[in-house]
Amino acid sequence: MRWVKRIILILVILGVAFFSYQVGVFVGEERILGTPPQIISQDGEGPEKIDFSVFWEAWRKVESDFLKKEKIDAQDMVYGAIRGMIATLEDPYTTFFNPQEAEEFEEELSGKYQGVGMMIGIKEDELTVISPLEGSPAQRVGIRARDKILKIEETYTKDISIEEAVRLIRGPEGTKVKLLIQREGWPTPAEFEIKREIIKIPTLKWELKEGNIALIEIYQFNKILLPEFERESIKILNSKAEKIILDLRNNPGGYLEIAQEIAGWFLEKGEVVVWQDSGEGKEREGYRSKGPAKFSQYPTVILINEGSASGAEILAGALRDNRQVQLIGETSFGKGSVQEQVFLSDDSSLKITIANWLTPNGSSIDEKGLEPDIKVEMTDEDWEEGRDPQLEKAIEIIKNP
Repeated sequence: MRWVKRIILILVILGVAFFSYQVGVFVGEERILGTPPQIISQDGEGPEKIDFSVFWEAWRKVESDFLKKEKIDAQDMVYGAIRGMIATLEDPYTTFFNPQEAEEFEEELSGKYQGVGMMIGIKEDELTVISPLEGSPAQRVGIRARDKILKIEETYTKDISIEEAVRLIRGPEGTKVKLLIQREGWPTPAEFEIKREIIKIPTLKWELKEGNIALIEIYQFNKILLPEFERESIKILNSKAEKIILDLRNNPGGYLEIAQEIAGWFLEKGEVVVWQDSGEGKEREGYRSKGPAKFSQYPTVILINEGSASGAEILAGALRDNRQVQLIGETSFGKGSVQEQVFLSDDSSLKITIANWLTPNGSSIDEKGLEPDIKVEMTDEDWEEGRDPQLEKAIEIIKNP
């Protein structure tokens, strides 16, 4: 009977060891991901647990079998899993930022960062320049709105995420980055080498044209625009200006709230600036002018081009629909979706598409953009010789409404 007792004892020891291993795995999983999430079944009748067994099977195989153990970083693997989850949504503007990327994103919107000075997005499944920033290294070497970025250094950009492209393009001041660019009308792509700088994102400038026309150029709706616009507006109101040309060319957008505030200078209080359409079953939410409407009686025209996006399109659409302000130039970029930034517990963040923007008349901006009332293109010769036929047309129209 002794051998029977020994077998029983061995089985008990093995059972305890196996139980301890399972508890350890469970605790490890809890520490990395917390309690497995739940989703609501499609019929909405109750919770249904997601099966993470395949995920953990893959995780353990990597931990046990991957050759270069020193390359394994559990936190990076978690972030990578989140990025993979986001990628399945196939929405270029729904993105994940790790804590460092989230800080850099906030820094950019505050008006200063290190890089080449251009905004990028995904257009027709290709990495595309939304616009180079005014006075930036990208603008100085000749990068233009709607340029397709085929390669960043040695990395081809097919299926690349926006955040990965930004990470590759940005870098310390004084270093250089090579971009392979394809432009409409070019027989072959061309390589641009750009030296990175500390980018101070400009906000606006204005000047008097033809004696009584205020040309107001707004470059981006970032955090520092509003106080500068208010300060410069007082100067415009005290000048000889009687008419306004609002130049939103190559303005990639920014904060909705800032665009709404700027619209309030041109629209009467209470007029709709933009509708937020959150999908079927939800009422549209209207963002309205808060005033002060100081420029609401000034004859106005707006310049747009392929680099006018997001907040620039919202402002242009608001003035067109409410005041019949004419748009002059080229079709805008077509970035009309709403992103909400949500910070997670470790200071990483998600930027999630939650709705689409509609102009006051109910027109969608997304992917289509705004068609100009008067189309005027800029040719290569115009760029090279410093001519601006779009501005010339705007002056002609505002002088003879």
